[in-house]
Amino acid sequence: MSGVITPQGKIVSTPSKISTRGLESKQTIISQIHRAIEEALANANLGLDDIQGIGIGVPGPLDIKNGIILDPFQLPSLHNFSLRQVIQEHYDVHVFMNNDANCFLLGESYFGAGQGEKIVLGFTLGTGLGAAIVIDGKLILGATETAGEIWFAPYKGEFIEEFNSARGITRTFKKLSGQEKSPVEIAELGHLGDLMAIRAWEEFGTDLGYCIAWCINLLDPDVVIMGGSIAKAMDLFSPAMEKYLRQHICPVPAQKTRVAQAILGDNAGFIGAACLVLQNYK
Repeated sequence: MSGVITPQGKIVSTPSKISTRGLESKQTIISQIHRAIEEALANANLGLDDIQGIGIGVPGPLDIKNGIILDPFQLPSLHNFSLRQVIQEHYDVHVFMNNDANCFLLGESYFGAGQGEKIVLGFTLGTGLGAAIVIDGKLILGATETAGEIWFAPYKGEFIEEFNSARGITRTFKKLSGQEKSPVEIAELGHLGDLMAIRAWEEFGTDLGYCIAWCINLLDPDVVIMGGSIAKAMDLFSPAMEKYLRQHICPVPAQKTRVAQAILGDNAGFIGAACLVLQNYK
C-alpha cells in the first residue's frame, strides 16, 4: 500500500493498493513501485515538487545505510539490489528505506499507539517475529543495523520465532487438537469457546510473555506495541502474556509499562515509511 501524509500525520486522499509482485522480475517490481508512488501522488493531486521525500518499507535483511536489499526470500530477483538509489535517480527526490517492521513501529510511535512516548518497543507477529525500537522519534538500528532481530533468539531448543508466529500458533493448536488450522481459524474457534483453541492461545501468550519480559528488562520502554496479523487475536493471548511478563519484569515497570495493540491498521506500512522522511527532517 502507498499513500501521502502531511507532517502532522494526516492521510492525504485515498491510499493506493498495488501489489509489488515480489516473486516476478526486477523490472516488474520496479515498475510496480513506480506505479504505486505515482498513483498515490495522483490521488492526492500532488506532484514531486510538493513532497519532502519518499519512504519505502522493505522486508529484511537490508543494508539500510546504503539502501541495498540483501536477500529476503520475498524478493528473490532483487537480492543485493540498490533500490534506494534506483528510486532516487528516477524521481530526483530524497528517498529513505528501512525494514518494514521498523517502519511499522516508527509510524505507531509518531501517530499511533506510541504517540507522545519517549521509548517505544514494538513487535510484529505474523509470518515471522519482528521487533523494533524507537527512542525520541528515531529508530535504533544498532551497530550492524540488526537491532530488534530477536527471531533468532534460542528458546526451548529452537528459535523463539517458531513459537511466536503464524506457524507457531498453528503448530501448538495441532499438538493439542491434532487438527491443522490457520491462525484466523484458530482465532475464530477461540472466540467460539473451543477449549483447544483457547489453550493454544494461552500457550502462545505465555511464550510471547517470556520474549517481551526479556526485552522490557533490557530496554525499560514507556510502551510496548503489538502489531501484525496475529495481533488481531490479542484478546485471546493477552491475559496469559500479561500474567507471565508482569511476574518476570522488574517491580516498577511491572506496575507502569503499558502493552498496547497497534492502531494504524492497514495504513501502518506506508505511514511508517513516510515517517522515515519525517525523522530525517526532524
